[in-house]
Amino acid sequence: MATPWLALLAGPLSYGIAAPALLLDDLARATGTGEQAAAAGVTAFGWGIALGTPLLAALLARRGVRAALTAAAALAAVGTLVLVLVPTVPALVVGAAVQALGSAGLTVTAMKLADSARQMGVVAASLAVVGATGPLTGALVADISSWQAALALPLLAVLAVPAARRGTAPPDAAPTSFDPLCMALLALLVTAAVLVPHRPLVTGPATVALLLLLVAWTRIRPDGFLPAAVARNGRFLAACALAFALGVVNFALLYAAPDLLREHAGWAGARSGVVLLAPYLIGGFCSGFLVAASARVPRRVAAAALLATGAAAPLLAAVTTAVPLLLVAMTLASLAAATGQGALALHATGVVPAARRAEALGLFNLAYLLSVAFGPAIAVALSQPTA
Repeated sequence: MATPWLALLAGPLSYGIAAPALLLDDLARATGTGEQAAAAGVTAFGWGIALGTPLLAALLARRGVRAALTAAAALAAVGTLVLVLVPTVPALVVGAAVQALGSAGLTVTAMKLADSARQMGVVAASLAVVGATGPLTGALVADISSWQAALALPLLAVLAVPAARRGTAPPDAAPTSFDPLCMALLALLVTAAVLVPHRPLVTGPATVALLLLLVAWTRIRPDGFLPAAVARNGRFLAACALAFALGVVNFALLYAAPDLLREHAGWAGARSGVVLLAPYLIGGFCSGFLVAASARVPRRVAAAALLATGAAAPLLAAVTTAVPLLLVAMTLASLAAATGQGALALHATGVVPAARRAEALGLFNLAYLLSVAFGPAIAVALSQPTA
């Protein structure tokens, strides 16, 4: 598949993450709620892409690209219609979740179709660049049209579906049998994990318990929905953990940025979106080259560089009030997360059996995309005034 179509198929998912960043006040007014309630749509989107990634990756492995694209496009369209037509918080949550399920399927399919480090770099860069322009694009679309139109931006990925369907290969070898219990456990685990930032005392222990149940189930069904060859691979799990941490830092800074710029520079609204273009575009564009180059760098060196860069970003943001240094922190976070998503995906899928790479890619992206639920929630919680 041509690289530009891969970028279009994957990139618009980031609109669902980033476009609402400057619209929370508008959403709160439209739904008659507070900003935290309005942010529930972002949390729901994070839940949807986290859950949708392994589910649609399993469909991709079993039924092939065409079936995955058809299901994902339908989910994205239905979710978008709910978001656009019903301006209430419950509809916002449901619509965002369903839209995210579809967006996740389109993105994981694009990553599966990327057949080189260069193409994977372009896919990762498209996600980061769209994320960089997302806050400004969302604000401009809302000013020109409405906040509903801004929330519909992820549907742009459907334009690449016809090109992705052409010339597709038969599906990979499918797992031996359907495993509904493992799917249900994974869905509950994702739901509990997404809610940890909001109800930690309840969902924290539930997340641990469900994780232990899943580990036990992989011993009973090693070739089930969660393959033991993937779930027990230490190098795969390490790549997932690092990708998750880098994502949390990036998305937390992305959602904290408007308040930081308002506090330290007096900027707000679209002006903040313009300023944020620089760090996130730099991170996004550079990540494409770095992912391609990562194939020639020892894995431990690449992981250490990502870890150091990702750790430096929040530390710098926490200790400075100078706007240029805040922008440097955001650039570092964007660069680490975008490069990590592509480079670590290549690493994670390269250490598992070839027949399990579709599922591995889905589970890796599950780990990374869970950060979408954590990062914005952490930023919103930290911005609330203390009593």
